[in-house]
Amino acid sequence: MNWADFSSAEPDLAGTVEQRFGAFTHHTLATLRKDGSPRTTGLEVRFLNGELWLGMMPDSLKARDLLRDPRFCLQANPGEGQSMGGGDVRISGRAREVTDPRTKARYGEEVEPPEPFHLFRTELTEVVRTYVEDDTYLVVQVWKPGEPVRTLKRT
Repeated sequence: MNWADFSSAEPDLAGTVEQRFGAFTHHTLATLRKDGSPRTTGLEVRFLNGELWLGMMPDSLKARDLLRDPRFCLQANPGEGQSMGGGDVRISGRAREVTDPRTKARYGEEVEPPEPFHLFRTELTEVVRTYVEDDTYLVVQVWKPGEPVRTLKRT
């Protein structure tokens, strides 16, 4: 399931998630090290042509992690202060390296990353948004492929 599939299935949540990621340039990527322990690093992301793309420097530790184990979690930058406009959002999935020269060239024309670079296309396994409603409820929206958004409210 790619970003276009998710956006088609859940356009409201997808729009909110894109806005949260679009509010800031740098976000946090969690990958798995060789020993299975977590690694978090900063990352810029792009939503282009129906895909969520992860680009990174060649042979970076996060790229090596994803090449070995494609599972990731991406946390949107919460921003300054405590407002978290739009809520807290994260995306989980698998990252697949793109080696096709034409695809990388099209991405490069659009984004203009430093060369050379690793490029990963994502397959989504979960999207979560958490926010406060009416200063009363903690609301958690959870989406998984093939399921509608599940909304949980806590006081």
